[in-house]
Amino acid sequence: MLLYLFWIYYDNHLYNVGGKRAKLKQWFRTCALNRYYCRYFPIKLVKTTDLDPNKLYLFCNFPHGIFASGVYGAFGTDAAGYSELFPGIDITIVILDKHFRTPFMRDYCRISSVASSSPESVNQLLSTKPEAPYTGRATVLIVGGAAEAAECMPGTYRILIKRRKGFVRLALKNGVPIVPVCSFGETNVYDQVTFPEGSFMKKAMNFIRKTTGIAPILIIGRGFFQYSFGIIPRRTSVTVVVGSPMDLPKIEEPTEEQINEYHGKFVDHLVDFFEKEKHKYVENADTVHLEFV
Repeated sequence: MLLYLFWIYYDNHLYNVGGKRAKLKQWFRTCALNRYYCRYFPIKLVKTTDLDPNKLYLFCNFPHGIFASGVYGAFGTDAAGYSELFPGIDITIVILDKHFRTPFMRDYCRISSVASSSPESVNQLLSTKPEAPYTGRATVLIVGGAAEAAECMPGTYRILIKRRKGFVRLALKNGVPIVPVCSFGETNVYDQVTFPEGSFMKKAMNFIRKTTGIAPILIIGRGFFQYSFGIIPRRTSVTVVVGSPMDLPKIEEPTEEQINEYHGKFVDHLVDFFEKEKHKYVENADTVHLEFV
């Protein structure tokens, strides 16, 4: 254990952008375990427009769901066809910084296509070209984060974006396009036990989330031999749809007014994208809309 802790200290300088283990990562993206994972739901990846393989992009995904199952399957593996749909574009999912500081979890992260969600890490990903053979890069950010997981209910698309503007600041600073991404069906994978606002349990859960960055959720999935309850994810289709990019100018020190302006434009772009695509993947689509929490 002491040797392992020493290795964590020695190896920690690579954690923020996911390390350098390219060959191991590529093996993991294509391994049988990930293929079975994507087939289970199943998870599908759909693109609505071709992307220039020589550019850097910020993919902003909604909704988070409980465990972001669709994002992992679509972008963390090649089982859904990412490399064929977006040739030449490297892909990195940003996740909680704490995962890279947790023993054993950090080692799993280091062989996955993930990086820290710290501003420094995201800024580096948005400002540097990837190593060959890639010519472009897509950085995947789940804007709502753990707090959005607490809003997840089957059949709904409740997202946290009104006060989440840091991603716009980083995109403007680096002049990268923002691409809306929606995981249709993500909220159906799990249900959860809910508590009224102001109740002791709700306050306790909010305290834990703010302290640890992880939402303590009482999930309702399925079991091995029945579908009523359990912790196994429900076998329901999740379709991750990648929209068209919204170009942004490069402004190294954007003002609050500029951030608010482009944040508003992206929200409008996101709503238009969702309303256009939802009829293909959502039941009773006319009654389902993005809900801003």
